[in-house]
Amino acid sequence: MSTPATESPETAAVPAEGGQGRGGSVAPRRVGGPRHWWDWVLAADPGLGQLQSGWRSLVSMVTALAVGYGMSVALSLPAMLGMMVGGMMGLMSAFAVAENTPKRLARAILWMPFPYSAVLPLAAWLHQDRALEITLMVVALAVTFFLARFGALALLTGMMLFNAFMVGMMADIPLNLCGKLFVVAVVSAAAVLAARLLLCCPMPREDLLRTQRAFVIESRRVADAAISALDPDADHEVAVRRMRKSLRRLNVTTVTIDGRLGQPEVAADPDTAELLHQRLFDAELALQGIGQSVQRLTRLQVTAELREAIVVGLVIARDTPLGRSDALRLAGQLVQQQATAVLERPGIDSDEAEAAALARRVGNLIDSLASALTDWLDLGWNSPTERAKVPFQPVIALEQNRPAGTGAVARRVSAAQDVQGWQRAIPYLRAPLHAGVAAAIVCPITDAIDPQRFYWGLVGVMITLFGTNTTHERLRKLAHRMAGTVVGAVIGIALLRLIGPGHIYWTLTVIVAGLSIGAWGIQRQYAYWVVGLVTALVQLYGMSTPYDGMDHLLAERLLDNGLGILIAIACAALIFPVSSRKITQEAERGYVSAVEHLISQTVLRWREPEAPVRLRGAARGVDAALFQIRGVARPLVRMPMGVRGRSPDNRVALLSTATGHARAFAAAADMDIDLPAAIRDRVERITELFAESLQVLDRHFATGEAGGTWVRVGPYIHDLEAALRGPGGPRAERLQRALQELAALDEALAGYAEARSLATTTQVPAPGSSPAATRLGGESDGGAGRSPSLDRRTTAALAAWAAHSRRAGDTRGTGTSRLAPAAAPERVAPLPARRTESPRGAATAIGTAGSSVTVVGSLSCADHPGGCDAWITVVSDRGKRQPGVRAVRGRYRVTGLRPGGYTVVASGAAHAPRAEFLSLSPSDSGRELRFDIELEPASKP
Repeated sequence: MSTPATESPETAAVPAEGGQGRGGSVAPRRVGGPRHWWDWVLAADPGLGQLQSGWRSLVSMVTALAVGYGMSVALSLPAMLGMMVGGMMGLMSAFAVAENTPKRLARAILWMPFPYSAVLPLAAWLHQDRALEITLMVVALAVTFFLARFGALALLTGMMLFNAFMVGMMADIPLNLCGKLFVVAVVSAAAVLAARLLLCCPMPREDLLRTQRAFVIESRRVADAAISALDPDADHEVAVRRMRKSLRRLNVTTVTIDGRLGQPEVAADPDTAELLHQRLFDAELALQGIGQSVQRLTRLQVTAELREAIVVGLVIARDTPLGRSDALRLAGQLVQQQATAVLERPGIDSDEAEAAALARRVGNLIDSLASALTDWLDLGWNSPTERAKVPFQPVIALEQNRPAGTGAVARRVSAAQDVQGWQRAIPYLRAPLHAGVAAAIVCPITDAIDPQRFYWGLVGVMITLFGTNTTHERLRKLAHRMAGTVVGAVIGIALLRLIGPGHIYWTLTVIVAGLSIGAWGIQRQYAYWVVGLVTALVQLYGMSTPYDGMDHLLAERLLDNGLGILIAIACAALIFPVSSRKITQEAERGYVSAVEHLISQTVLRWREPEAPVRLRGAARGVDAALFQIRGVARPLVRMPMGVRGRSPDNRVALLSTATGHARAFAAAADMDIDLPAAIRDRVERITELFAESLQVLDRHFATGEAGGTWVRVGPYIHDLEAALRGPGGPRAERLQRALQELAALDEALAGYAEARSLATTTQVPAPGSSPAATRLGGESDGGAGRSPSLDRRTTAALAAWAAHSRRAGDTRGTGTSRLAPAAAPERVAPLPARRTESPRGAATAIGTAGSSVTVVGSLSCADHPGGCDAWITVVSDRGKRQPGVRAVRGRYRVTGLRPGGYTVVASGAAHAPRAEFLSLSPSDSGRELRFDIELEPASKP
């Protein structure tokens, strides 16, 4: 996609690699630099949270094990004990401490040795009393879940207490060594802190910048998927699915950026945060609109010239580099011009008219995208020159660097239960009781199986209840645990036999690598963590267990873990349960509440323009509610669409559609407007009816009873639109767009209400209630419905494009459309007419090369006379994109072209995309033609 910048006459000399922008702002290269092979890593892991987790584990474990071994030598301790205590500091630092400021990081890591060492002597002393030891371990597990309600540091304390009991039981630590082990723990923790501050210091602002880069990458993917979907020979269903996936990932990335902006360490200036939020919201809205329009175009008969114009425009949008996003505006104008030409043809059918209207919308959205990205770049690293009307307020909560899912909903359900007396303590005691009862049941069973390793059942209880909120989530975790254990056992045994006994350094390497890779994958799939963990544990077991007995040992571990998980699931379902049905209802009720808040804020925004209203923020609240619904509605096993039936998936699809309309409504409605009294009264009547229908849904979820009616407001909106068809201006157009999106939102939620067994009805306004067409105050007629005037160079480009579309293939030769910055027309000569020979831009025969045509050429500019590195994209006159070719040192070669018309688009990191027309006649078959392209310089001479 494009990077966030535009070029004005004052900034046309800005280097594309990122330098000083308007007002001295700086655009970090990591946000808008050229495409790289590692971009897929950023796209798959916005902010690199998963990669940082793996790196953090690697640094912590290597440091802790090395320091633990060194301290064991210095204090004359058994090496295994020193490494076990040091390794525990590293392991818990990596997995339980993820603070994003050095101060909080130091506080958490340096605190770990104290609760751990306080319990270690008790565990050593109790080693001879089996029953009391097991009892205290059960209590410690319950206390850990109780402390989890009081913050991250309290949870870390509980986990260190439980780990101390488990290590003391496993290692049979002598009581007289506990003092030395405390020293080992303190020194190891201090070393881990120093290593993390040095090698993986928390940098939340850098994480935000990486997430913005992921937004750029996903934007390019959306444009590329749209190009593929328009391919006349493509499997459109596959292409559309790919584009929908890209749009979903784009939305996740944008919402994640909003969540990061809510962190105090990221955006000290609320005005900057709010402006960044608005720009990215508008950019995402434009990209979502482009994707939806292209999806509709794939179902229509699109003329070849219109398809070619859209594809070329999207190629330019995808490849525009930093500092040159004004090329986006020209691309949008080219698409609009071609769409207008189709609409003006006499006798076009309805499909052609609809396709042309959609194409014109794509052109408008490309232009809107350019505006949003331009404003984004203007923010840069420095304070903005304009102030946000309302400071940024966090709406999105992140869990493990992703928008929150079922956790927030489950907490709301737990806190909202109407109870009296002692039952008010249930929210605090529910999780500890689940853990304590499950552990009390599991321990005797696993102790009977193997007294030395009964704690495996406790581990199963702990991992089941941590981070899960519904029975479906716990059952999924069971499946991941079982599958990961089997795969990890196979890999671990293979590596164990490959390394052989006695190779301690190789064994430690596998242990650290397994834990690090598992830490990287845990946020993606829990099974990945289990594979890495079991692979590491197999190496540890190999130090004390004969290789021939490893299969039996791992099968026993699988059994104990499975028992612990199943018993924990049963306890959670039977002891003060929070039903999945209530969680689902609360999630959907939260969605309805978010939409109602958006509507009420819109009414306030129009009634009191100076009120502190954040409509885009309210729309992000709808996004957050949708993420929670998706988390709750996620099925235990994904089935084919025909098997799943209607209920959850169809409801989620309806709410996803409604969320898209809510975003578009918020963007269109966020304006200062002075409504006449008659219009204002009718708008408020529409919003009142809408709010009443939302309250009907809310009561349905609150009481669980069927009843109530959703009243569609579409007829009222259409009646109001008729009243606004008189002379108007941009604000009137935005108001009409907002009303159209509100009608679409109403229709989607009416379908959702029907899916929830509510009645729906439609009220028709009384005849004669419509006033005469109203003109909004402060609007002028001039320019309504017309595009802004185009400069001389843009007009020439549009004319050349039209000539190419009419005459492509009629004559041999080349016409050119130079897609360089439209803001600097003095740098470009008027475009020549199409001709058959030209010193530059013409295809010249230089040899023969088989039956198809081969085109070779060079790319150069005033700044790089020796040649420019760039990508060459060739689009046929049918709108089919050829595989991209890279120009190295300014030389490129395209093979396999057939006679016909083509658009050759050259784009590089330092240049705006440039499109030139190439026409190949049948007589060119089997020949090699030369086609040189001169790019605009990256900066003025």
